[in-house]
Formats: sequence, structure tokens, C-alpha cells
Amino acid sequence: MGRAIDVVKRSGKRKSEAFDIDKLSRSIHLACMSVRTPEGEAESATSHVAGIVTLWVEKKPAVTSDDIRRQVAGHLHRYHPEAAYYYLHQRSIL
Repeated sequence: MGRAIDVVKRSGKRKSEAFDIDKLSRSIHLACMSVRTPEGEAESATSHVAGIVTLWVEKKPAVTSDDIRRQVAGHLHRYHPEAAYYYLHQRSIL
């Protein structure tokens, strides 16, 4: 990525932060592993979804963390519906 993209935090209480592909990938992988996805399948889904969402983010001057969450869940649903549900709702599940 050539420029930093601001991610506006959910509550608005914290300052925005730069988009971090590693942080995004970790959260997708964690969602997959939380629903007992085999490691190889989790890595594949993480790679695909993180790549798609990164391309989407790069077209925006700023995004919200909720925007990213919805994008990830929508794309993850193609690979692993259960992990997508967990990713979208993990705050209310935990």
C-alpha cells in the first residue's frame, strides 16, 4: 500500500488508526480457528479474504472498523459461513 488509510474506530472514543493488513489477517484467522477450522483451510480463507478487503480499503480515503467487519464477513461467508458469523458477531458472542 502506498498511503496510509485511516480506520475510524467503532465507538469514536479512540483516535483513528492506520489500516493494518497483519491485524486484519490475525482477526480473520482467529475467527476461523475459533470455529475449529483446519489450519490449512483457515490460512487459505484468511489469505483470500484479507487480499480482497485490502483492495477494497485501498480505494477509500477512510473507512470505519464496522465497514471492514461487514466486508470481511461478507467475503468470508463464501469460504466459511460459520467463521463469517463468528467474525461479524464476536463481540456479542464473547
